[in-house]
Amino acid sequence: MGTAAFPTFDTEALRRGIEGHSAAALTSLYAEDAQLRVVDRNTQPSHPMVKHGRAEISEMLEDVYSRDMTHKMDQCVVQGDHVAYTESCEYPDGVRVLSTSMMTLRDGKIVEQTLVQAWDE
Repeated sequence: MGTAAFPTFDTEALRRGIEGHSAAALTSLYAEDAQLRVVDRNTQPSHPMVKHGRAEISEMLEDVYSRDMTHKMDQCVVQGDHVAYTESCEYPDGVRVLSTSMMTLRDGKIVEQTLVQAWDE
């Protein structure tokens, strides 16, 4: 009796995309029908920003990762079909951003993500 092979999530591709400012690499990790929910000071839990589908998510990622700032994936944990990670960022003027994400996978691709982020004020 053999073991079934399940698609796995590539955490190193996630790291390379984040730290390499590659929106295209990050977009490739999402399923076509993925949903991304963002909660922060401006889009609070009762009214989060929600992006539907890979195209909308890609537009947001292109905006974020084209900015003049550093991005670092601090921690990443994969358990079954769930991934959690933290990301720290810094703008040239010293303003820092910290985010944490929880993702659900299907066939090794992200189908749902909730991202909570906070900035220095």
